[in-house]
Amino acid sequence: MASAPESTTSDTVPVSATPAPPASKPFATHRRFDRAARLLGDAGVARLASTTVTVFGVGGVGSFAAEALVRSGVGRVILVDYDRICVTNINRQIHAMKGTLGKPKVEIMADRLRLINPDATIETRQEFYSAENSARLLTPEPDFVVDAIDNVTAKMHLIATCARERIRIVSCMGAAARLDPTMIRTADLAETKNDPFAKSLRKNLRKMHGMDCQQTTGVIAVYSEEAPTPPQALAYDNGGFECVCPGGTNGVNDCDHKHRIEGSVAFVPSVFGMTAASVVVRTLTGITVRKNHRVRDVRVSDN
Repeated sequence: MASAPESTTSDTVPVSATPAPPASKPFATHRRFDRAARLLGDAGVARLASTTVTVFGVGGVGSFAAEALVRSGVGRVILVDYDRICVTNINRQIHAMKGTLGKPKVEIMADRLRLINPDATIETRQEFYSAENSARLLTPEPDFVVDAIDNVTAKMHLIATCARERIRIVSCMGAAARLDPTMIRTADLAETKNDPFAKSLRKNLRKMHGMDCQQTTGVIAVYSEEAPTPPQALAYDNGGFECVCPGGTNGVNDCDHKHRIEGSVAFVPSVFGMTAASVVVRTLTGITVRKNHRVRDVRVSDN
């Protein structure tokens, strides 16, 4: 029996099927985040893996914040700091040690973070934050900003910009001149207590940026209720502080331009940074801290 002739009409022309796109691989918690996932859950770790956090200032506070974020599973961290590692950073900055002196803080810190989580995206910007580069340094818009800047002008501009653009930010107040990490607190910037730096910052934000800090700002502040301790003169000061930073005079934030150099110890700035990271992680995952239940006194019989 003869086969029927092939039709020449368009509705019978064979059409090559377009292959279906490969199904996206479901997120799976890596074993390196096992302990974090047991607090945050798989969904919390997945959320962190998809977020971007920009850390401004990678010194005694920011270096610890950045490391805590990456160890918690944040998938993309952008580090912003113009400075190079100085010998005077060794006592409190996590990247400062023999072999790193004179090198850019952001690059040394980025190398360290990539070793902690090779799957994370770590980007660096070796720049000093300012009004001129603000928009670029906040692009892409992060899910959260950690402000660990020690220059007051830059700090105020960053806070005001994030508040105006509704970018979530946690801002670290002065961590220097303190000795007791148990006095570190968090609160809205409008509600800090016993912190002269925060009080001055609010006044200047209102004066220079028109920011009303007498009501809730949405800016979370990490601050200390401990009264600052004045610095002591040292034998090698020779009548005045001498800057030994590897970058020398940079015209941006020189040590020699500061009225005085405050003392600082490892166990306070680090806790500021860890606290800031905690604010970021808890906010992004929606995890709330459980309050302790009051434990009834139990009397033990002598019998």
